[in-house]
Amino acid sequence: MADCIRALNFSAMEVTPCSALKSFSWKSLRSEKHVLWRLGTGNRAYKSGAAMEEALRVRCGGIGGSSAGVAVMEKFADEDDYVKAGGSEILFVQMQQNKHMEEQSKLLNTLPGISVGERILDLVVIGCGPAGLALAAESAKLGLNVGLIGPDLPFTNNYGVWEDEFKDLGLQRCIEHVWQDTVVYLDAGDPVLIGRAYGRVSRHLLHEELLKRCLESGVSYLNLKVERIAQNAIGQSLVECEGNIIIPCRLVTVASGAASGKLLQYEVGGPSVSVQTAYGMEVEVENNPYDPSLMVFMDYRDHVRHKVHSLEAQYPTFLYAMPMSGTRVFFEETCLASKEAMPFELLKKKLLLRLETMGVRIKKIYEEDVARVSGINAILNGPNAICAVHVRHRAQRNEKMPNQASAF
Repeated sequence: MADCIRALNFSAMEVTPCSALKSFSWKSLRSEKHVLWRLGTGNRAYKSGAAMEEALRVRCGGIGGSSAGVAVMEKFADEDDYVKAGGSEILFVQMQQNKHMEEQSKLLNTLPGISVGERILDLVVIGCGPAGLALAAESAKLGLNVGLIGPDLPFTNNYGVWEDEFKDLGLQRCIEHVWQDTVVYLDAGDPVLIGRAYGRVSRHLLHEELLKRCLESGVSYLNLKVERIAQNAIGQSLVECEGNIIIPCRLVTVASGAASGKLLQYEVGGPSVSVQTAYGMEVEVENNPYDPSLMVFMDYRDHVRHKVHSLEAQYPTFLYAMPMSGTRVFFEETCLASKEAMPFELLKKKLLLRLETMGVRIKKIYEEDVARVSGINAILNGPNAICAVHVRHRAQRNEKMPNQASAF
């Protein structure tokens, strides 16, 4: 396979192991833009929605060093959309999304299908993650005709929650492990106890519970990707899916996470994308330094500050740890926010160096986990009948168009 893949509008195409790219160094990825080489465009600036040919060059190999390929075709509206979807590490993001989770039921086999052209739905929810399923179920329970649209993918990320919040949502049965208190390490001094119970969510139980709620409340489903959202002359939203399938509705909510970029428009001149990245691993260890009765919410102690002066040391990170027992722990190294995303490979190196400095020896790796959250601070710009849901912790209201909100 050629080492360059010709693409249109930042398309990411199938990638298979190839010797020509194995020398591509992660240390060269100091900017998301470094993954793109322009072909015949000179210094022409990128323009949103403009047709352009680009070459997307990617390196072969997984985080753990083994070769891997992801056969997924994606198109991006512009460079920010590409960054939100995964940027230079889009292949690892796609591998995380496509982990096999056989315990989870398929939406396609559980929910009734959307009857195309038969009726106008009150609400269409785009995205089938926890936010999308929960929103669809609760809206349908209020009596709305709700359609859920998006790829039929399982929940693959590891989730942690405050126990009281999940109890309030009636989801306490989806918590597989509870720590009665959480702890924060800020420096070499005494740790800070938060005094609040924390739980690890069973992604399988959460998926089944939310799917059950969707079924019981009458949510219908369409297993397609959404290409764009339009509006007709009488103010209805038109959800245009692949295959020229159009679903009319009164309101659209975009809850598709990183895939939402091409469906939403933001006011020009607002803050650009900031990115949170994390690399985690669930492991069997010797010399676990953490109390198994406490969940380590944040460990800011810099164990490597005086030992290394390298690229990974330039990114501020903290450790998040879930001790499942005295020897089995889920560790996650997190860069909370950065204009240029900290690569997963550097996060892994920093985590391993941190554990080595603490005297922790890894005996077995059960699972590796990567997470990437793109933050958008600009105000939504578009039809009043479009809302967006992002997994953040603040609310933003568009004062110019009060019917349009972005709930973080």
